[in-house]
Formats: sequence, structure tokens, C-alpha cells
Amino acid sequence: MTITRRGRGSLAAAVTAIALAGCVASENAPPVTETVQPVRVTPTPSPTPSPPPSPTPAPKPTRAPVFTFDGELTQGGWIRGTAPGNTVSAKLDDQELILDEEGRFFAAFDRDAGTQAKLTATLADGRVIASPVTVSPRDWNIERVNVARTPGGASQAFMARRNPELEAIYLSRQKRTGAEGWRQNFVWPVKGRISGRFGSQRIYRGEPGSYHSGLDIAQPTGTPFVAPADGVVVLAVEDYSLEGQLLIIDHGQGLNSAFLHCSRILVREGERVTQGQHIGDVGASGRATGPHLHWGLTWHGARLDPLLFVDR
Repeated sequence: MTITRRGRGSLAAAVTAIALAGCVASENAPPVTETVQPVRVTPTPSPTPSPPPSPTPAPKPTRAPVFTFDGELTQGGWIRGTAPGNTVSAKLDDQELILDEEGRFFAAFDRDAGTQAKLTATLADGRVIASPVTVSPRDWNIERVNVARTPGGASQAFMARRNPELEAIYLSRQKRTGAEGWRQNFVWPVKGRISGRFGSQRIYRGEPGSYHSGLDIAQPTGTPFVAPADGVVVLAVEDYSLEGQLLIIDHGQGLNSAFLHCSRILVREGERVTQGQHIGDVGASGRATGPHLHWGLTWHGARLDPLLFVDR
């Protein structure tokens, strides 16, 4: 079996075709002459013509017997592709993929993903097709500081408030709405100075702190922001301890956007939104040092770099 991969910086295609041809023998028979006596026929009215038959729909093109895909094959990146023909299930490593009626799928790579991944497809006849995927590493903005990390952790009082918030965020990201924004080329929710980049991290005397999980875009309070792609609102809350006013939109196939620190949210849970629709305003609610929009993207728990989804 030949494996084809299409990706940024690497594209290959391979298809194997086998043709079988046969021949059929025929015999010549002597002509037969038959004499028929003429018969008088009384003319009858012509019948009402029947409507023409509906045209036979053209058969759907057969999918290639290999994975095809393209996208951003790097840490924090993504791919869109098509599974081999007759696939009944597919995975990226251990994560089950959601296939549409045409076998298309979306998949992505966490910020800390390794440099090798594997797409696998199980076919209707039981065969398994595997396609290796090379994921390029990135140089993250790492700041090493010669101070110890602050000891201790959050207080019990804070965690009593925080745990239900984390549970609600987790459950919202498990919802499957049938949204199809994952098919689209994303647009910027708002443009402005990038005040915080995805993946940046501090190391405290060798002990890593948590990395920045989204993209911060600085704009004054009240600046409108829009939906980067079609989707369904799965969470819209006004007073979370860290996020402040928080909005999460499902784009389908396990991909969702989160918008933090809003000053106003204009949509409600369960509402469908379209790309470019005004869905909220920039703010500094929650734990924020100034007005900005924090835009985060996740796919089945993997954290992704929003910069790899938009024109740069």
C-alpha cells in the first residue's frame, strides 16, 4: 500500500492502479429472411407522452485508498484531510477522528506534541492503513529567571470557586453541535498589537511554569470582536474568577474557540453564529492587567496556536 501525505513543506502523492482486460469471442451466423403479410391497422389517437425519465445521478468519485491532508504540520498546528475510501474509523495517534459523509476530518497537534504522529484508518474489510506524519518542532519564547517559583498553591476558598468553573469549561468542550466552521479558513476576531504569544513560558530556576495557552490582542475596552469561523455557542458566562466574561464557541470536529476578559457578550448558549458576526467586545474582566482579547483554540484538549489559523 502506498501512503500519500500532503502538508506544508512536504507533499507527495502515490496511487496504485491495476487494470484487468479480457476479450469475448463472437460467431457469425447466416442471415435469416422472414416473410410477413401486411396487416391493415386502424389509426388510434397518439397516447399522452410520458415525462422523460429523471437523469441518473452521476456516481460519487471514489476516494483514494490513502490519507490525503494539508495544513500546518507543526507543534500547535492542524491538518484537514480525507480518510481512505471504505474507512469505517480513523485515528490520529490515540484520538478518534470524526469523519463527515465524504470522509473528511480535522485534526491538530498540541503545543508539546512530539515530532512523529500517525494517522490510522480501519477499512470495511478489516484492513488497517497507517500514514506517518512528521510534526516540526518550534522555538518557543522561553524566559529563564533566577528566582524560585512562588511556593504553595491556590487557597481552599479560591479552589472552592474555581473547581465548578473548570468543570463547566470542560463539559462545554465535550459538546458536539454539528458545527462546520472547521472547514473554513479562519479570520481574525479582532486585529491589534499582539501583547502575548501562544506557547511563551517562564522557567523558575529550572522549574517550568505554565505556558501561555492563547493569543493576546490588545485593543481598548469596548472594541468589537467577531466569530473567526461558523459555530455554536457552548458557554457564555459573565463572572469567572480568572477569565471574567468568557465565551466558548464550538466549530465542530472537537475544535473550539475561547474568548476571555470580554466587557460584553452578545450571544447566548445554543446560538449559532456565522463567520464575521459581532459576538462580543474586548475588555479587562477577570484577572487581566489591561484591556485585550485572549483567544484560545483547543482540539480534544490539545492547545493550538491561533496564529496558525489566520493570515499572517
